[in-house]
Amino acid sequence: MRDAWLIARKDLLIEARSRVVLNQVAPFALLVLVLFGFALDASIETETLVRFSPGLFWVTVLFVALLAIQRSVALERVDGAFGALRLTGIDGWRIFVGKSLAVTAQLIVLEALLLFGIIVLYGARVASWPLVIIGAILAATGISVAGSLYGVLAVGLGVRETLLPILLLPVLAPVLIAATKVFDDALGTAVVNGWAWTSLLAAFAVAYVVAGSLAYGMILEDM
Repeated sequence: MRDAWLIARKDLLIEARSRVVLNQVAPFALLVLVLFGFALDASIETETLVRFSPGLFWVTVLFVALLAIQRSVALERVDGAFGALRLTGIDGWRIFVGKSLAVTAQLIVLEALLLFGIIVLYGARVASWPLVIIGAILAATGISVAGSLYGVLAVGLGVRETLLPILLLPVLAPVLIAATKVFDDALGTAVVNGWAWTSLLAAFAVAYVVAGSLAYGMILEDM
């Protein structure tokens, strides 16, 4: 895992120095929450926002995740960085794990910010912190590993970045549905078994990790 940690550290250092996530993605995420509030006319009925806060939270996470994934792929397209990675001799699955870890770390930070946002802006209340934390980490993992795989696949196919969301959304739909159900229970907005949905999130995360580890190296070789 040392090589994977080095790649993750490289991506996180680039983001820390460029501050794209802090200065661009995070304000965009909060703005989306504010716009959702206006769209649902929160000034008249605040209970509506509380009831729909889990779904609004994960729709916003989807938006920022697409930006983070496209940013992760764009880093390797500059000056032939993908080719340089192949020349290092690092196994494809290690590159995949490293890229996924970096995106996961960014998503967890953004999820924490958005959770604070729905608590302050929507008046949501957390009924189960362990469920929120575990669900957020598992969902971030599933989104990042699927995004990292489809991101490099889009580069290998030579398609434009605008097609990446079209390729990725059907794959992420089960993760977002399960994550919304987890937060329904964790925030007390619906009577569901959040822990059962958490196990489904874990299953998707494991499946995507296995698929990505097996396929990423072959995709790199064909680029």
